[in-house]
Amino acid sequence: MENIKGYHVAVVGATGAVGEKMLQTLERRDFPISKLTLLSSERSAGKKIIFKGEEHTVQVAKPESFEGVDVALFSAGGSVSKVLAPEAAKRGAIVVDNTSAFRMDPEVPLVVPEVNEADIHAHKGIIANPNCSTIQMVVALEPIRQAYGLKKVIVSTYQAVSGAGASAIREMKEQSQAVLNDEEFTPEILPCGSDKKHYQIAFNAVPQIDKFTDNGYTFEEMKMINETKKIMHAPDLQVAATCVRIPVEYGHSESVYIEIDKEGVTVEDLKNLLSDADGVILEDKPEEQLYPMAVTATGKLETFVGRIRKDLDNDKGFHMWIVSDNLLKGAAWNSVQIAERLVALNLLK
Repeated sequence: MENIKGYHVAVVGATGAVGEKMLQTLERRDFPISKLTLLSSERSAGKKIIFKGEEHTVQVAKPESFEGVDVALFSAGGSVSKVLAPEAAKRGAIVVDNTSAFRMDPEVPLVVPEVNEADIHAHKGIIANPNCSTIQMVVALEPIRQAYGLKKVIVSTYQAVSGAGASAIREMKEQSQAVLNDEEFTPEILPCGSDKKHYQIAFNAVPQIDKFTDNGYTFEEMKMINETKKIMHAPDLQVAATCVRIPVEYGHSESVYIEIDKEGVTVEDLKNLLSDADGVILEDKPEEQLYPMAVTATGKLETFVGRIRKDLDNDKGFHMWIVSDNLLKGAAWNSVQIAERLVALNLLK
């Protein structure tokens, strides 16, 4: 990824949890940057951030902020992206958007580089980053789909509170302390800040992430369903999801049941396939109690897969456990990875 001049990179939402991880990942990957512009809301403007030993002042994000920008990484909420992403694209930047604003727009590619890198070529200035829980699942399932076909996916998630932001992490920790001290507390954020009721997350599992839609599924569940079909170009794939928030700080875990098209496939076949898969680390030795866990996946860029076993009643059915750092592969790293592919494919000016 050598480039003498580097690129003018903008990060929108630079002071948020994902924005911070984006900057750490850009530094960790030594992305070729000639100029860095950090943008945020008025509330966070003026903050100082150190990047590669240099101090940068966060500025208010507005349309003219994107003059001369080559690539803009957005993670400041869907309403900001809807207004500013087209403005950035209009000024010649390629936007990688980490919100849900454009994910299901037929004109916008929804990209996980290990799965559908070719879709990057179809961009018209904006590329969408999928939902965190979708990304790790499709990274693990796409090699299986390519080799053996894929008919059905049923997923139950165990999602970390960091997916709801820094305030949710704080709420979990404060509630946990209050429970241990036998003190009163009032939940204010989870399961969904904008919904009517809020519930305890400490020592609890809450089967709601985002608001409910008219069909009884939450928006988070519908994101997983619709995004999986779009990323895999598989509109007829049967997908169902139940998304649950648990009191874990970082790392989403998923119990996934799949049905493939091909008969006679063994657990060893799937293990061999996934042990060589791009972006996947197989951790699957039951005899040694080796399996993926949120605490060991935290801080890692890869998606971890284990507990692969054949369904006891269906020869084409398999169960597995998938874990990844929701702020890295689920957000910041996937965005930076897309930017790296733009460089490698010579799609940046």
